[in-house]
Order: sequence, then C-alpha cells, then structure tokens
Amino acid sequence: MDSHRVTTPFGATSTAMEVVEGVDLSGRRAIVTGASSGIGIETASALAHAGADVVLAVRNIDAGHRVANDIAARTGNDRVGVASLDLAEQASVRAFVQAWEGPLHVLVNNAGIMASPLGRTAEGWEMQFATNHLGHSPLPPACTRRWVRLTGRAS
Repeated sequence: MDSHRVTTPFGATSTAMEVVEGVDLSGRRAIVTGASSGIGIETASALAHAGADVVLAVRNIDAGHRVANDIAARTGNDRVGVASLDLAEQASVRAFVQAWEGPLHVLVNNAGIMASPLGRTAEGWEMQFATNHLGHSPLPPACTRRWVRLTGRAS
C-alpha cells in the first residue's frame, strides 16, 4: 500500500478565517451544530464570510438568532439561518432531518458536552455519548439522502 503524508499550512494557532481565506463558498450550504457559542460561532462566521448559506443548528433558538444577526452584520452575508436541534433528543434530530431541504455541502459536527454529571436521554442512553456521537450520526446520511432524492444526484 502506498502511503502519502497529508500536509497543511494550518496548525494549532490557525483561525477559521485563515482557513477559508481565498475560498469561495458561494452557492454552498452548510450546517454548523452548536453554533450559538464558542468555536461554533467562529466556524459559522468564517463559512458565512466565505459566502456559504449557513444554518446554525442550535438548542437555544433565541441565542441562535442573536448569533445569526451578528454574523450577518459582521460578514454582510444575510444567508445565515437558525434551526432547532437538540442532539440529546432523537425526536429533535429526526425533525431537523425531515425539515432539511435541498443540498448540503458542508456539515460541521461541532456541538458537544463534556464532563457533565451522569444523565440519561429519553431513550436511556448516557447523555454525553448520546449528544456527542449518537446525535450527530444520523445527520450526514439522512441529509444527503434527502439531497439525492431531491436532486437525483449525489455530487
């Protein structure tokens, strides 16, 4: 097997804006989970700055709208939307997937919880595992399947 080392000019101190510099994402659609705080805001901002239509998939809709308005004002991109998504609730994940229409080009699985006290979801799953892993796992296949059904192609 031939192996090739992948190299990148980016490192631990690189910013999201540096990564998208010179990239045109016009006409591309992105979802960023957990985009109402921290790294999610910066990632969504960089994608919007590069011209993408960005959906902030968040638990707190009010915070999501505040962030979306701020991103639109800072980037000049008014194609920043908000959708409800609680990754710990499978019903919320299903509703999000069912509501998604059109193509999906970029999915950033950013949301997560850490070092939380032991808790369980409605399904009985451990909360951190359910949120960080099980909640995200249906998004790529479900959203791209909807895209394939709607457009008749996968690329």
